[in-house]
Amino acid sequence: MNNTGTARASKLSTVLRVTSGNFLEMFDFFLYGFYATYIAQTFFPSNDEYASLILTFATFGAGFLMRPLGAIILGSYIDRIGRRKGLILTLGIMACGTILIAFVPGYATIGIFAPVLVLTGRLLQGFSAGVELGGVSVYLSEMATPGHKGFYVSWQSASQQVAIMFSAVLGYLLSQSLLPAQISAWGWRIPFFIGCMIVPVIFVIRRSLQETEEFLARKHHPMFKEVVRSMVSNWLVVGAGMMLVVMTTVSFYLITVYTPTFGKSILKLSSADSLLVTFCVGMSNFIWLPVMGALSDRIGRWPVLVTFTVLPILTAYPMLSWLVANISFENMLVTELWLSFIYASYNGAAVVALTEMMPPHVRTVGFSLAYSLATAIFGGFTPMISTWLIEVTGDKAAPGYWMSFAALCGLTATLILYRRGGRLGSAAQSANPQAS
Repeated sequence: MNNTGTARASKLSTVLRVTSGNFLEMFDFFLYGFYATYIAQTFFPSNDEYASLILTFATFGAGFLMRPLGAIILGSYIDRIGRRKGLILTLGIMACGTILIAFVPGYATIGIFAPVLVLTGRLLQGFSAGVELGGVSVYLSEMATPGHKGFYVSWQSASQQVAIMFSAVLGYLLSQSLLPAQISAWGWRIPFFIGCMIVPVIFVIRRSLQETEEFLARKHHPMFKEVVRSMVSNWLVVGAGMMLVVMTTVSFYLITVYTPTFGKSILKLSSADSLLVTFCVGMSNFIWLPVMGALSDRIGRWPVLVTFTVLPILTAYPMLSWLVANISFENMLVTELWLSFIYASYNGAAVVALTEMMPPHVRTVGFSLAYSLATAIFGGFTPMISTWLIEVTGDKAAPGYWMSFAALCGLTATLILYRRGGRLGSAAQSANPQAS
């Protein structure tokens, strides 16, 4: 009994240590989206609020274009050198990007160098994040106890929700403590400074990680050329995995990063109300992710994935239409919590499914490439696309169409990956025999 208790405590400690770094990297990464309107005024000034916001979100999305490159380069490094060393490296790169954004003077002070340096910071963050989620997910899947991979891997996404809640709390405290003019001038930088101060602590924590037994037991660790060849030969699996992730990444950035801007700029609610909704969304995600990850361990990935792709196809736009016709804090909260339930339920099964479908010797790079491609092409530009859709259609509920499209991608990928008799279906079934 004591041995069992000690083993569980050791597993819990490992989960906390590996996800603590993921929390920090995602906290730094999401701050840009949370404070987009203030960053727009500081680094991308314009007489046209729409144009300024579009430039800001374009820079936000540009960071995602670096993700595939980070996935291949850093992912191959992690598959060759080890999970632990790779996760330490990604943390250092992300910290450099955050420091740049936190300390760069505004456009009024240094002119064109301001947006250029901010863009550089975003590119560094994107390069690092391209493999961070994959590295953490693979680490958790390899240290999970048999039959509980879904539950363990779900804590990668759950740690992101802690970052969302922490960011929202900081934003709420700032809105209550400072005047809007003060937040616009310098207050928005405070959360970035806090992220910089946390870096050394998380670095020490992550250095204490042990390498996974599965990686140590592997006889051959592929070189970069072998990784590239494997990705080419497994392009169909990577492509289907990318489609699977589209639903995850689009819905996530829609209900978290875009929510403060949507509430403030589109629905004209207060910043405090929008941030409070964001906090509640993070809490909802945090609760549902491990619950649905554990459910997918019991009933299989396929039923969960199908159910929670059909639901957003049917309800995403109607829910947002109802919200914009009846704008209030309470209605925004109800709408966002429903979309949160859909996202977290789908993600609880999707992320672990992605680790299971990739060849073990290139699991990190395969996962990271599929995830980063989906994020770079679709998810990362969700705030910009949502803003654009509203502008060109005149329909404030138009982002619902984008989420429904993402859900259709997820449903198609699920049917391809888990179809009986097909090559991809056989690989998925053998990796997860419960998913039938």
